[in-house]
Amino acid sequence: MQTYAPPTEDYRFLLTDVLDFDGAMAELGQTEVDAELAVTVLEEAGRFCAERLQPLNRVGDEEGSRLEASVVRTPTGFADAYRQFIAGGWTSLSADPAYGGQGLPFIAQLWLDEMISATNLSFGLFPGLTRGATEAIAAHASDALKATYLPPMISGAWSGAMALTESGAGTDLALLKTKAEPNGDGSYSVTGTKIFISSGDHDFGGNIVHLVLARLPDAPPGVKGISLFIVPKFRSEAEGKLTARNAMSVGALEKKMGIHAQPTCVMNYDGATGWLVGEPHRGVTAMFTMMNAERLMVGIQGLGVAGAAYQQAAAYARDRLQGRGADGAGPVPIIAHADVRRMLLNIRAFVEAGRALAGWTAIQLDRAHAHPDAAERAKSDAVVALLTPVIKAAFTDFGFESAVQAQQVFGGHGYIREWGMEQYVRDARIAQIYEGTNGVQAVDLVGRKLALGGGTVVEGFFDLVAAELDEAADLTGNLAVIARTRDALALLRGATASLRGASVDTAGAAAVDYLRLFALVAMGWMWSRMAAAATKSETPFHKAKLSVADFFALRMLPQAQGLAAGIAAGEAPVMALQAEAF
Repeated sequence: MQTYAPPTEDYRFLLTDVLDFDGAMAELGQTEVDAELAVTVLEEAGRFCAERLQPLNRVGDEEGSRLEASVVRTPTGFADAYRQFIAGGWTSLSADPAYGGQGLPFIAQLWLDEMISATNLSFGLFPGLTRGATEAIAAHASDALKATYLPPMISGAWSGAMALTESGAGTDLALLKTKAEPNGDGSYSVTGTKIFISSGDHDFGGNIVHLVLARLPDAPPGVKGISLFIVPKFRSEAEGKLTARNAMSVGALEKKMGIHAQPTCVMNYDGATGWLVGEPHRGVTAMFTMMNAERLMVGIQGLGVAGAAYQQAAAYARDRLQGRGADGAGPVPIIAHADVRRMLLNIRAFVEAGRALAGWTAIQLDRAHAHPDAAERAKSDAVVALLTPVIKAAFTDFGFESAVQAQQVFGGHGYIREWGMEQYVRDARIAQIYEGTNGVQAVDLVGRKLALGGGTVVEGFFDLVAAELDEAADLTGNLAVIARTRDALALLRGATASLRGASVDTAGAAAVDYLRLFALVAMGWMWSRMAAAATKSETPFHKAKLSVADFFALRMLPQAQGLAAGIAAGEAPVMALQAEAF
């Protein structure tokens, strides 16, 4: 297998030429942070991923995590790698300095997540879920709970897990049955069973802090009666020393299609001691702080797997001799064949645009937290909310499709374990399902996010894209990607208008197509930015950007027309067949 090559040249190009990272940081008052520092951090992170995490990827897949006498054992090398990950300071990269974090911009964190996902998706869930849990605690817990849990979680000494799903209550949290009874001392006794709990237990040492959704005795029915609790694996003293084991255990590990190294647990809470996070019956609000962070991370998982699969497939295509060239001579490397090039360019066009869109969104997250103007903070927060379901669903859809296409480049060898491609396909598949299936993300986009600010948020985003397309056209001439993105944006505006006030069935029938159309426009916008920047130089790197931008414009953006036509067809083709006829 080809050794993973961290995309640091691309990160540098995006930071300096496309995203105006230095200007964004200066606006936030972080003048000590610039593109050069970010690239240095990312280079070191990429080295760790390539040298420590990638070699464990196949080992983890083949050994898997296992449950032995109620103890979870992770695959060979994982615990040592996690300790090295902690020692490198990677768990605290973007965390709050008030609790021991480094406070670096979120773009460094998101692109670190890309490289972790590219080299070892199973491993990445351990720190990723911990980070999501810390964000929920930081946003909603009492000062005492923050002081107890945030420092060791941010340092990596303790880890975190999200315990939300039950066998009868997946997306529909109103059906949740786990209970929490007051103990009379400020703590609660939590009883119930949760399923699909990633990182629910492991052998890395330290505490494992579960955030558990449960109902109080006086809880109203439905989602308005759900509260969120911290339930640690071990009780701890004020100074952090672990004491008694809590009344929680792993009932089983799920046997899964992929991410075998990640322990996906059935968790039993048998009167486990927990502490309320935030207000009673407001657990769903607190949960979504965690869920939204995880949804961005999951989108980046799709991007990371696609990038890694592309590297392997491109290297194979340059070396593999098969067939005749256009002049009849042969055998030739399969990179000479148009269909192989088409598959590779499909992947690369997504990966490079997705990386840029992720970076832009990360800057908006920092603006939402740290911009000196409250109005600008609110504006950035709203646009991140709008883009979160798009990034989660589109990146994981394109990511899985990319893994399949990369596997196809290998032909029969792609189906054989030794080349590693079939693992990419199996691992990538879960990202379309967990943290809210992609269908749920699409319905959320159409049903909730388009209505943000009475529709002003999405229209403001469209206006921003349109203005930047005009500016890019004035500077460079009407490049194909700019013209085609304008056309796709017009289709997206029309589809958006048609869905305002739509019935549940109309919105549901259109949602998945609408989200993909939205993603294509957003990626076209990023390609327009990148193409405009690339026209300023004649290096091979910049010439390649222009070529891939043209491919995206002429071979991928035309999908927008078919998607818009499907949306315009309405719900009738979807709902006409009677249920009993299926």
